[in-house]
Amino acid sequence: MSETERIAQQLERTWAGDAWHGPSLKELTDGLTAKQAAAHHVDEAHSIWELVLHCRGWMREVERRIGGADPAEPEGGDWPSVGAVVDERWAAARADLGVAAAGLARAIRAFDDARLGDRVGQQRDPALGTGSTYYVMLHGAVQHNLYHAGQIALLRKFT
Repeated sequence: MSETERIAQQLERTWAGDAWHGPSLKELTDGLTAKQAAAHHVDEAHSIWELVLHCRGWMREVERRIGGADPAEPEGGDWPSVGAVVDERWAAARADLGVAAAGLARAIRAFDDARLGDRVGQQRDPALGTGSTYYVMLHGAVQHNLYHAGQIALLRKFT
């Protein structure tokens, strides 16, 4: 099995599937209403919905980068606005997170293992995750999802 296949499988497990760490993002967001997902239970902390949009945006940005685009912030920004709190929009946000995970996993599988040691961007910019290797960035995408999955798991306890 190639390294990119291993990374893609790990990424997929952050969204759905047999995750070693605990519940996947899909499991953690199942059964929540829009109102529950948008709630701010902790001062100055993001809502579950905001975390979902954030993860989706960064997965799309990583996919863009491995497709050859110059590094940037996600198209909708680092922390996109939730907008109108209605169940249909929340369902769409969750579905779109799954689409983003599937798209990134596909792109990772198509990425040449020989390029994993190449640098992403010319200089180190921790805010954009540039200057590190594709290997580090792709594992970072997995870690990023899991970090925010932990936050979502804690926020669910307030719902």
